[in-house]
Amino acid sequence: MKTQIASVDNLSTEEQSYTQAIDLLKAGETVAFPTETVYGLGAVATNELAVSKIFEAKGRPQDNPLIVHIGEIEELMSFTKNIPQIAKDCMDAFWPGPLTLILPLKPNSLARNVSAGLDTVGVRMPEHPVALELLRRLKLPVAAPSANRSGKPSPTKAMHVLHDLNGKIPLIVDGGATGIGLESTVLDVTSKVPTILRPGGITKEMLEKVIGPVNESKPTDHAEAPRAPGMKYAHYAPNAPVYLIENSELTVRNAVEKIHSDSQKVVLIAREQYADIEVDYFFSLGKENQLQDAAHLLYEALRSCDETDADLVLVPVFLKEGVGTAIMNRLEKAANGNWYAK
Repeated sequence: MKTQIASVDNLSTEEQSYTQAIDLLKAGETVAFPTETVYGLGAVATNELAVSKIFEAKGRPQDNPLIVHIGEIEELMSFTKNIPQIAKDCMDAFWPGPLTLILPLKPNSLARNVSAGLDTVGVRMPEHPVALELLRRLKLPVAAPSANRSGKPSPTKAMHVLHDLNGKIPLIVDGGATGIGLESTVLDVTSKVPTILRPGGITKEMLEKVIGPVNESKPTDHAEAPRAPGMKYAHYAPNAPVYLIENSELTVRNAVEKIHSDSQKVVLIAREQYADIEVDYFFSLGKENQLQDAAHLLYEALRSCDETDADLVLVPVFLKEGVGTAIMNRLEKAANGNWYAK
């Protein structure tokens, strides 16, 4: 299969690009497209064969549910039921935007492989103009996880998608670099107290201002099916092993000296305050206290590690506050729980 890239930044090609993407989706194919978080790999959510092509292209475990993307709230009526008032309040406050809501699923309304057999489904309305335009023209719900090989850092540029999925999907709609850089917050509104299953750009604090108390879930036990993407499997990892380390310049300097004394090369992914440490490769996460910048730069930095010959990757940790919670969620998965020990 030849993978084409269609640009929507050029007026002369924009109409043709949208038409090509919609025709492919209606024909049961997959199409990658930008959202405000990361690039997604979409298929029409009512077509089981089309959705299976997402799992095949990504190498994604079949028990990992997919998020459904819509362009208009009215579309919910065709595949959800008994929507709680709290969910409606969240839609009013945060849609379009990077918030996925876990809602009760209407039986036999979506392809079974979208929800991994669960009686709930994650839904969001993306804020990116390209995603919204595509969805509103299509007028069908689209299942779309991140457009990367399963377990690898999510793509924030069309070229990241091409690197991972070239020859596995027919089309990438290129809408430039994504904005937020981390996947959406996933909020389960079917539980007694609304529960964050995956932290993201919409923080616990932001949600509580709108709907009151919100719980935070721990990652799913390996024995059960995850209720949302990103809960169960190791994610976001470059080829070299990632190690978390205390947010201390002295601790990081000592670690780098030890690594070099063992004749190993190291990547440091950190804020600018660490830039003068003599590592083999340094990828910046922006200035201290600029968490939005760190979130935006994180996946680009993790992907850049694969362009080096480093033996390991060090990342000083962030406080689990606000967007820092989402950053640490991704880093803990990238490190698969590994911490650098002296």
